[in-house]
Amino acid sequence: MTKQNDADVAFIQALAELLNSNDLTEVEVKREYGENDRLNVRVSKAQEIVHAAPAAYAAPVAAAPVAAAQAAPADAAPADPRQDPNCVPSPMVGTAYLSAEPGAAAFVKIGDSVEEGQTVLIIEAMKTMNHIPSPKSGTIKRILVDDGTPVEFGAPLMIIE
Repeated sequence: MTKQNDADVAFIQALAELLNSNDLTEVEVKREYGENDRLNVRVSKAQEIVHAAPAAYAAPVAAAPVAAAQAAPADAAPADPRQDPNCVPSPMVGTAYLSAEPGAAAFVKIGDSVEEGQTVLIIEAMKTMNHIPSPKSGTIKRILVDDGTPVEFGAPLMIIE
């Protein structure tokens, strides 16, 4: 390694330590050394996004799990929306938006009928607005994300039956 490369490695290690010691998830630095000599560094760590479950999906109280299971009808929706065969999962990591712009009407709301391919929400990823189409025709039964909510790949977005 050259002296410059050793300094760059030390700099990147210092950024990683800064990331951990300050509970950051990402640090990006761009350095210009000369006309054609630059260093662009992005250090990030995986961030676990915990989605707050709507009250209908809250885990049963530990004191009465058997009673809760017996009281549930056989055709009840699964406790985890990911297990529901009608779940629309997020195809990417990003920020979910329920309307085309702030203050505009939502693409869909609970009870709306949708056609296959109709836009049901937008996920912004890397400054690009990605229209998410309905995978099938049906009725919106549940919307599992709030407007402006960060979502992970595979996160449940809505239930369409």
